[in-house]
Amino acid sequence: MKTAFDFLTAVVERKRTRLMRAKRDLPLATLRRSAYESRSRASRQTLRRALANEEGVNIIAEIKRASPSKGDLGMSTTVEEIAGAYSRGGAAAVSVLTEEDYFRGSLNDLRAVRRSVFLPVLRKDFIFDEYQVYESAAAEADALLLIAALLDDEQLARLRNLTELELGMDALVEVHTLQEMRRASAAGATMIGVNNRNLHTFEVSIDISMHLIAEAPRGALLVSESGLRTGSELRRLRTAGYRGFLIGEALIGAQNPEDSLRSIIGEAEQ
Repeated sequence: MKTAFDFLTAVVERKRTRLMRAKRDLPLATLRRSAYESRSRASRQTLRRALANEEGVNIIAEIKRASPSKGDLGMSTTVEEIAGAYSRGGAAAVSVLTEEDYFRGSLNDLRAVRRSVFLPVLRKDFIFDEYQVYESAAAEADALLLIAALLDDEQLARLRNLTELELGMDALVEVHTLQEMRRASAAGATMIGVNNRNLHTFEVSIDISMHLIAEAPRGALLVSESGLRTGSELRRLRTAGYRGFLIGEALIGAQNPEDSLRSIIGEAEQ
């Protein structure tokens, strides 16, 4: 039986091929200049500040066109319109899935969202090379995802430092297990996303978030990811200490994402 690790391997293989072409088309030195120019106009650590509000229900509302398990998710409108609905519905930030082959996203989706809302924008992708970090900055992302399961200790620390210390962006370091939580802490991560999906069984349970919070580094800003659908789940996680909640398919699949988001927040605030 294939596991999520097999899937990660397949994604990275495709990504390496695309990355080789990107580097031929746009050399790293040129991309780096664009990244620094973009960051010179941008505010620093905007996602962290948006999620630090302890009084709010801080939802990172995600835009993705497809998933490997469910195929096309049936987006009936543009990414700009969805981002606008999220903003009106009370999102603290917007996540854009930019992986091309399995999720049918692109950096053009991220750029379109950036132009349409004033919220922090997170690039969610399979990032393992510094080129992709500069690419994210040049595309005007405010933050990016670093998946601990995808990176060794040296890569994780180096890419986090590049993202946060050199470029002034935020790195949301994603973990699935106790060991990954400890690795994230050792790499200096202070904003950690706990993914509720078991990479061996594909099962999703917020019990993973509840279990791993006990091992989170002191002072870390914690985000719960995957499988979140109701305000009651968010209430439980907020009480435990989570400050952010990444929600995707529950909103993308809704007939009215704005109303659905507003409803989840209202239920969480009860």
